[in-house]
Amino acid sequence: MKVFEIQGAFGLDNLKIAERPDPKPGPGQVLIKIKACSINYRDLLMVNGMYNPKQPLPLIPLSDGVGQVTAIGDGVKRVKLGDRVAGIFAQKWLSGGYSSGARSSTLGGPLDGMLAEYVVLDAAGVVKLPEHLTDEEAACLPCAALTAFNALMVQGKTQPGHSVLLLGTGGVSIFGLQFAKAAGARVIITSSSDEKLERAKALGADQVINYKTEPKWDKQVRKLTDGLGVDSVVEVGGADTFNKSVNAVRFGGLVAVIGILGGVGTEIMLTSILMKAVRVHGILVGHREMFEDMNRAVAVNRLKPVIDKSFPFDQAPEAFALMGSAKHFGKIVIKFEV
Repeated sequence: MKVFEIQGAFGLDNLKIAERPDPKPGPGQVLIKIKACSINYRDLLMVNGMYNPKQPLPLIPLSDGVGQVTAIGDGVKRVKLGDRVAGIFAQKWLSGGYSSGARSSTLGGPLDGMLAEYVVLDAAGVVKLPEHLTDEEAACLPCAALTAFNALMVQGKTQPGHSVLLLGTGGVSIFGLQFAKAAGARVIITSSSDEKLERAKALGADQVINYKTEPKWDKQVRKLTDGLGVDSVVEVGGADTFNKSVNAVRFGGLVAVIGILGGVGTEIMLTSILMKAVRVHGILVGHREMFEDMNRAVAVNRLKPVIDKSFPFDQAPEAFALMGSAKHFGKIVIKFEV
């Protein structure tokens, strides 16, 4: 079978097509013919050696992939031949709290990922998907959608009338916009692009802020909320934005820390967190039970992921390059030949 591997050394130039033997499922496992994958920022960091410089190579990248079950091993009862499934990000995180064991079972590093014609996974590590979605749309759910769902619906307990701040217009933030609006919340979203902000408004964003023309966007958020601040912030910026996110959230509100787009190290204003009783919660996707809960919400609300561009399998490096340019809106997808 054909796969893409990070070969020899990190870097996009070393992401190359290779041949591997066709895998076969063992007891409790399923063989999946992959139909589509999507890219997350973590995948780009992994390819460039910035996520885990000690990751053994070669590695098949990508955490998100959707396909059809074409063979099953002994004892498999959760799925059947022909089912359309996605792998869960942490293969051993089925429910409950996160653990070191779950962290060591993540797809796309340290385990081989989904950018392959066929993948074998434990049957416990897959979920069925909403029927109204195409393969490309369904491939967007495992990480970006579940991360947003965990942040806003599970940790933030977003309800009608709540206010949510979303930073940027990448995959997690756009899913956050969709989930928040489905819950009846008010959404404020930021971007450096007026064009992207207009697209966000068309999806239901209530207020938009261009952080290039409004560098003190945290103060603008407080102004838009009558000085109170928002109930929840989906914090994807990291070092460049964290302190402003704390300033933008209300007393007792949530800052859900998801991304490191602007770096990993900064001076944290602990007094602001303390005096406002802000809850800072790290989000690393979610478990299988949560994924299944989210899929029910996606199906009931007929939510459709926003895809910026879809690339054929042999153009996977170009898809990663688009992710690196930060010019996308929503998700980037890689589609396999049918």
